[in-house]
Amino acid sequence: MLGIHHVGIVVADLDTATEAYRRLGFRLLETLEMPEQGVRIAAFAAGRNYLELLTPLDTESGVARFLAARGDGVHHVAYAVPNLAAALRQLDAAGYELIDREPRVGLHGWRVAFIHPRSCHGVLTELVEVAPASE
Repeated sequence: MLGIHHVGIVVADLDTATEAYRRLGFRLLETLEMPEQGVRIAAFAAGRNYLELLTPLDTESGVARFLAARGDGVHHVAYAVPNLAAALRQLDAAGYELIDREPRVGLHGWRVAFIHPRSCHGVLTELVEVAPASE
């Protein structure tokens, strides 16, 4: 692990939340839709870290279910890794419950994979592959 890459926060009102985080000093990088995941995302940068605000596009996505059950709040924590495939093999061998056994494409074309919250004390955990120098 190279450190925390980003935190994902689910919000009911993306426009209001975006403005709130801009006032906090976060720099909005982009707002985009990922229909295949059923979400609209506002991506921010703060120093060397990122923040994602997520809101559902429909009532069926995992983000929609999260919002209905818990309301606004932290959805996932993402960690940077230098080699995602190797990290997944190590975690699988160590008994972690992987949601993704193979890397998939996430926001900004990043290679990502998720670990089930049951394996991480209730926290949905995302791994993001980055070059070590760009952590």
